[in-house]
Amino acid sequence: MSSRVASFPSIVSLNVGGCSYTTSLSTLTKFKDSLIAEMFTGKSESDLVVKDEEGRYFIDRDGVLFRYILDYLRTGVLNLPDKFQEATRLYDEARFYRLPGLIAQLGVPSGLNKGNNFVNGRPIEGAASTDKKQPGFLTVGYRGTFAFGRDGLADVKFRKVMRILVCGRVSLAREVFGETLNESRDPDRGQSDRYSARFYLKHIYLEQAFDMLASHGFRFVNCCASGTSAISGPPESEESRWNHYNEFVFQRE
Repeated sequence: MSSRVASFPSIVSLNVGGCSYTTSLSTLTKFKDSLIAEMFTGKSESDLVVKDEEGRYFIDRDGVLFRYILDYLRTGVLNLPDKFQEATRLYDEARFYRLPGLIAQLGVPSGLNKGNNFVNGRPIEGAASTDKKQPGFLTVGYRGTFAFGRDGLADVKFRKVMRILVCGRVSLAREVFGETLNESRDPDRGQSDRYSARFYLKHIYLEQAFDMLASHGFRFVNCCASGTSAISGPPESEESRWNHYNEFVFQRE
């Protein structure tokens, strides 16, 4: 690779950790105080911008996650897929590029919000504000059973979740679950300073719900569970013998 280049074209081809991107120089320099803006205005004192063998500007960072960094640079809005599981790593990338607005939208992952607001010796302004989160409780419940094979002969039983319910303060539920929260059965939609037991999630993945709670600083504190349903008379199916309801309580202090 050649030495650092001081001037940049209006259309920039990037190689970020082996992934190729093409964008405009104005997009890369949109947030003037960010590290990436310094990299592509020649203000960065470090040797961070070099060219690869194909003439693309090379950045030795996570290339897959850079798609979310670039999307934020273009729109100013963080858009993540419903099953996104790499919030902690994306947080690290946002810190590296010094993008406090992205950090604020992402939220500081649990366990990373103390004494971690500096990149390359410079503070990230606005990052500390993400430490001050509204305390409270959220309860996640689900009704489920176990799936059986044909004629109930399968040896392995798989968990079946019918629906994941969310109970608690409306503002907290919206903060944690965002667009995955379904409010269609709540008669008072639009009010945040109240409590509701009528929310449910648009997916049926318990671990995804738990990951989202953990990433917003909630910790598990208790749970309760019913036994399998007591059915008078013959059950309609083998699965109905195993119907159960569980609730998990999470707290953020």
